[in-house]
Amino acid sequence: MDSKLFPEGTQRCSFGQYLIWMAFLVGVFLWGFYGAVLVLYNGIGTTGLDNYFGFGAWITFDLAVIALGAGAFFTGLLKYILKIKQLEKIINLTVIVGFCCYAGAMLVLVLDVGQPTRAWFGYWHPNVHSMLTEVIFCITCYLTVLIIEFIPLILEQKQLNKIPFIHALAHNMHVNMALFAGIGAFLSTFHQGSLGGMYGVLIGRPFSFREGFFIWPWTFFLFVLSAVGSGPVFTVLIATTMEKLTGKKLVDFKTKALMGKIAGTMLSVYMFFKILDTWAWATGYLPSVGLTFDDMFYGVAYGKWLMFSEIILCGVVPAIMLVVPAIRNRPGLLYTAAILDCIGVSLNRYIFTVQTIAFPSMPFDKWQVYFPNWVEYATSIMIVAFGGIVVSLAYRYLPVFPLETKLNYQSGE
Repeated sequence: MDSKLFPEGTQRCSFGQYLIWMAFLVGVFLWGFYGAVLVLYNGIGTTGLDNYFGFGAWITFDLAVIALGAGAFFTGLLKYILKIKQLEKIINLTVIVGFCCYAGAMLVLVLDVGQPTRAWFGYWHPNVHSMLTEVIFCITCYLTVLIIEFIPLILEQKQLNKIPFIHALAHNMHVNMALFAGIGAFLSTFHQGSLGGMYGVLIGRPFSFREGFFIWPWTFFLFVLSAVGSGPVFTVLIATTMEKLTGKKLVDFKTKALMGKIAGTMLSVYMFFKILDTWAWATGYLPSVGLTFDDMFYGVAYGKWLMFSEIILCGVVPAIMLVVPAIRNRPGLLYTAAILDCIGVSLNRYIFTVQTIAFPSMPFDKWQVYFPNWVEYATSIMIVAFGGIVVSLAYRYLPVFPLETKLNYQSGE
């Protein structure tokens, strides 16, 4: 019944099947929305957060999706500024994924801010000495850039594009997209870095504190590198998941392998500096304040296994897999490396967020263990469902994949 709205030359599942899929996503979203209403009505006390853990699952999720959404600005930079033409086959998806990640991050922050009616204070009464002030302005501005980048794709919807004015507007926006890609890369680089820099300047938290490079802590650069080392392959995983669900070939494997190569190169650079930073922190900074490497870990909840998993299993291993062509060019191994890579950056955000706070920084303190409750899980999953709804609508009605018709024809569909 809605086939006239499909992208030119494509086929989609029946409207009934689509409704069932969307009903599932909306159901998950409403479950999370119920949790969000409880938080907004009853306050942060509804969650597992307390006076000790002001940061928890929400900030971990927020930082993780922002890092994984970095495929948008980095791929845009490579496509529009460095003119890597092959990336045009996946650039639309990176914009959509980036929009979902950043819009979702902003929604999480509405809950995490504590008193939503004062959320605007960060804009009107900024703390000019805080890195989070730069973060809130850059995230807001970059989300605006992502919306601007998303608009031409919406305007290319088959029925809308028949209107001469809209067709011309979409074309002109595409022509000038390099400008927005450059602005987006600038904004995203600085807020990715400042999110890491926030932890690096916490001198009272020895687990995360890092000495500075001029005025910047090392964590500023590490967060940027980890984001560009994982964002591109996250987009590859989204594209592959869509292919499995739809049964169609949406992106050629050569493009996926190129995204893997790009991510692997950046991940290798990140792991080199991450290992160097960890060694300098353990052998230099910690002894200077009377602490040892073993003091930074506690039991199973905050054991060394977390750091080992992040750096070795989900860092060095996928970096090698993505850099070596013989491994990267095998689909199963590429996807395995991509999954490990994304888990690694998420683990990094969790460790820096929770373990930093859990460490007893005062003599009378003791290790604290944080347990998020169902409200935090539900509202985080709500953001995933939101992303699924946006991607599903875009795939059904917008020309997201330029080669879809050609690839489907070659595969005999």
